[in-house]
Amino acid sequence: MSRKLKTVLAVILGVVLFAGGCTAGFLLDRGDQDRKLAAMQMLVDQYYLGETEEIQFKEGVYKGFMEQLNDPYSVYYTEEEYNELMEDDSGLYVGIGVVVSQNIYTREVLITRVFQNGPAAKAGLQRYDIILAVDGVDVADMELTDIVDMIRGAADDKVVLTVNRDGKEMDIESERGTVKAEMVEYQMLDEDSGYIVIYEFIETTYDDFVKGYTELTEAGMENLILDLRSNPGGLLDQVYMVSDAFLPAGSVVVSTEDNRGNKEYLKAENEDTIDIPLVVLTDGYSASASEILAGVIKDYELGTLMGQTTYGKGIVQRIFPLSDGSAIKMTISKYFTPSGDYIHDKGIEPDIVLEEMYIEEKGDTILDDTWIQAALKVLEN
Repeated sequence: MSRKLKTVLAVILGVVLFAGGCTAGFLLDRGDQDRKLAAMQMLVDQYYLGETEEIQFKEGVYKGFMEQLNDPYSVYYTEEEYNELMEDDSGLYVGIGVVVSQNIYTREVLITRVFQNGPAAKAGLQRYDIILAVDGVDVADMELTDIVDMIRGAADDKVVLTVNRDGKEMDIESERGTVKAEMVEYQMLDEDSGYIVIYEFIETTYDDFVKGYTELTEAGMENLILDLRSNPGGLLDQVYMVSDAFLPAGSVVVSTEDNRGNKEYLKAENEDTIDIPLVVLTDGYSASASEILAGVIKDYELGTLMGQTTYGKGIVQRIFPLSDGSAIKMTISKYFTPSGDYIHDKGIEPDIVLEEMYIEEKGDTILDDTWIQAALKVLEN
């Protein structure tokens, strides 16, 4: 290319940039954020090389605003995302019947629960399968909400998950359907020992816990294994009520502190207190609300905490619905266990450490779980 042609091109490029700058600058001088967005969108529409028809400009701006907080737990929900979130908390949704979690540091997406008799269980998906792709789309570095949206869909459709199981990669096709998320399951393990697992704290968790505990007591339960493994947390009011059941009235369940240093203490109010030999199981995926309950058990020495150090999420989020149907979730406070311990980024250490994480295999019963076996031995003693 000749020097003269390079000069001409440089001048042309300069004119284009200058003209675009003048147009955008004129709009921005008005100090109206909507005009700023309109100016940016105009420039993208006019000059951007790629496709733009599917870009949701305004929604992207709102999400970007929340991302500037540099807090992975503070997010913007579109109206559709917010409705799905509320659907999850109610326990009934269209999907394949799995609970997934994402490590905020490694971005690894893990199946932490497969609902009994759900589409995923029938397809052969298992707890602790690592999701690599959904319908052939690599999910590495994607946000968990986007991955969940890809897994969900219309009832009677199908979805293919590429998973890593014990180092082996495989594709598993699952149908979708209406799934009722039972977040509390319970059974007698022998004539004396009851077992309750809480998968997550949703709107029905406390009532289901009370129902399970009552039925097990009537069946002759004299000691209890409470399983919080892979419980990612959930609603504060639900874990408060479950914790309250183990404490005498007036005991501190949890305390919080906001950005102004204001402290609030949530105290037990229930007059009826569960008093029974107890083992509580936790692992590295037990987080947030489940750590509040684990902290209550450990600090008041109500039972033996057993397993692995919990995840370490010692902060509280609140959802603020917006008038257009969307919402933001924002971290509003840190919380402390009854002893005043701030567990964020360090978790809660168990009284008895179990090195190996039990991995469920197809066909196993609950009594084949090595952690359950270890818990029963503690209760026997």
